[in-house]
Amino acid sequence: MRHGDKINNLGRTSSHRKALLSNLACSLIEHKRIFTTLAKAKALRLFVEPIITKSKDDSTHSRRLAFAYLKSKDAVSALFKDVAVKVGDRKGGYTRIIKTGNRQGDAAEMALIELVDFNELYSSGKGSAKPEKAKTTRRSRAKKTTDKIEDATETSTEETKGE
Repeated sequence: MRHGDKINNLGRTSSHRKALLSNLACSLIEHKRIFTTLAKAKALRLFVEPIITKSKDDSTHSRRLAFAYLKSKDAVSALFKDVAVKVGDRKGGYTRIIKTGNRQGDAAEMALIELVDFNELYSSGKGSAKPEKAKTTRRSRAKKTTDKIEDATETSTEETKGE
C-alpha cells in the first residue's frame, strides 16, 4: 500500500533523482523553458518553485540555500539576478506546464515547462493573454469600412490627376 507516499520516484534512486532534478532546475533557470517528459516536469515544479520563492529575498542565507539545491553558481546568479526580479510581486505559480503530445520512440507523454513571466505571448498585456482593443460599436465599425473605401477612391483619383 502506498499510504502517504506522494513523491514521484521517477524510477531512480534518491541520489540519482536529486541530481536529475538539480540539473533540470538549472536548465530551466538558465533557458527559461525546457522540453521534458510530463512526469519529470511535474516533479520539477515541486522542486523548483520553493527555490524561486527563496530567491525573492536576496540574502546570503537564501543564496546558500539555493546553491545547496542547484549546485551551480551560474544558475544561482541567474536566479537571483533575472528570475527573482521578474517574479518579485507574484505570490506563487512561477511555472507553467504545457502538454505537447507523445514521444514517437516510446510514446511517453511530453511537456514543455517554462517560467511564467518569461513568455511574451502570455504576458504581453498586464495579466491578460489577449491584447486590448478599443471599444467600438457595430455602427461605427461599418462606418469605418466605408470611410476607408472613400479614402482609397479619393487617393486614386488624386494620383491620376497628378499624372
